[in-house]
Amino acid sequence: MPALSDIAFQTSISPDCAETFDVSQVLSTCPTSHDLLDVEYDWNRVPVPASLNEFEKRWANRHNPLDFSGVWRFRELFPFAPDDQIVTIGEGQTILQQSDAIGKYVGLKHGLLHLQYEGLNPSGSFKDNGMTAASTHARMVGAKVAACASTGNTSASLAIYAGVSGLFKVLVFVGSGKIAYGKLSQALDYGAMTLQIKGDFDDALKQVRDVCQQAGIYLCNSVNPFRLEGQKSIIFRILEGLRWEVPDWIVVPGGNLGNASAFGKALIELKHLGLISELPRLAVINAAGANTLYELYDRRGLRWNGGRPDQTLMDAFYTDMDARNRRANTLASAIEINRPVNLKKCLRALDACQGVVREIADGDILDAKAIIGAGGFGCEPASAASVAGAKLLRQQGVIGASDRVVCILTGHQLKDPDATVGYHAVEESPKLVEKGVTRRVFQNSPVVVENDFDRIMEVVRRMSS
Repeated sequence: MPALSDIAFQTSISPDCAETFDVSQVLSTCPTSHDLLDVEYDWNRVPVPASLNEFEKRWANRHNPLDFSGVWRFRELFPFAPDDQIVTIGEGQTILQQSDAIGKYVGLKHGLLHLQYEGLNPSGSFKDNGMTAASTHARMVGAKVAACASTGNTSASLAIYAGVSGLFKVLVFVGSGKIAYGKLSQALDYGAMTLQIKGDFDDALKQVRDVCQQAGIYLCNSVNPFRLEGQKSIIFRILEGLRWEVPDWIVVPGGNLGNASAFGKALIELKHLGLISELPRLAVINAAGANTLYELYDRRGLRWNGGRPDQTLMDAFYTDMDARNRRANTLASAIEINRPVNLKKCLRALDACQGVVREIADGDILDAKAIIGAGGFGCEPASAASVAGAKLLRQQGVIGASDRVVCILTGHQLKDPDATVGYHAVEESPKLVEKGVTRRVFQNSPVVVENDFDRIMEVVRRMSS
């Protein structure tokens, strides 16, 4: 195999910029076009397998940490790192689970609804797929400190990689009151220094980008192109779970839009390499209280436009948003983001995959979350946006009853236990009511019973009858 420095490089997503940059450079945007960057490859020099099923051979070599990893066993599909520089903690051991109970809720026929459950990652969310790649690049460039802004999952993931590897220290920026405690506890426990900014995620991200630029700190938010290379592996595992067949739909929650962007890039590359013959359709689901993509894409007609989306339209939207002091506001804290940094890359993914965008109210998200949990897959609220979105698209006739659908569950239930307890509690939760959730269709409240054997047995008999 040729030297990786000869086949991997960074380049702007703008079609009007032809500059390339070495993978040894630490950049979050192109210095020339000021657009986001992609990691690209000279595929003619990469020994890509002739068929995706050849990757299955690595299951027999799982004593090798790289082949055990559900990310790095596909490393020929993002070959930017030498094997001896890769940082892995066993990420990507996630499953594609078919669920008829949830499929019935969505409105699909038997056997057609699948859940990609990323809550099984070491830190409990999909972020580990990208953070193993970002940590690897940080090691390659000799970073001693890494930082991120976070609604919770990114900070937990970055902190666990730093703690396990011991390669760098971690600085985390979070917004005041804008992070679930289940997630914040992880960053604290894993040893990260946490700065709580008096603002929201968008404020924290602006600050961390400026701090990293000024102090020479390695930035690990999804504006980092190497993060998204690792997140491509979710697509590879979906296809693996479907015996390398392409589903009709992939439905994903939309926050900073890193997953949707990574999915699009992965699918475009697989089609280019002849490893799949067609692309699935992509649905990106916003929470109604954090619906920038929906507003721009569905209501204002913003499109990829061959890599030249209407910047004037985007600027006007953000100017108006600032003038009205409109802030993201949803119980789905992981996607409570007003200014998604990967907006343009997501537009590319939607263009390639005949994509659609929808918004979902918090009440519908929590109802879907309850159904998912009852089916045995507890997830955080943002994850449930994918199932709620699939149900809406089925009701609208966009998704057909006979379509094969994969919904991404991005994070574990214990990331935000307050939302779960609030939904099922006997008394109304002020936090839920504040967000407009006044009905709990699938509420499963604890039964209050006196400390008396006979009374307890009455309840038990009612349950058994």
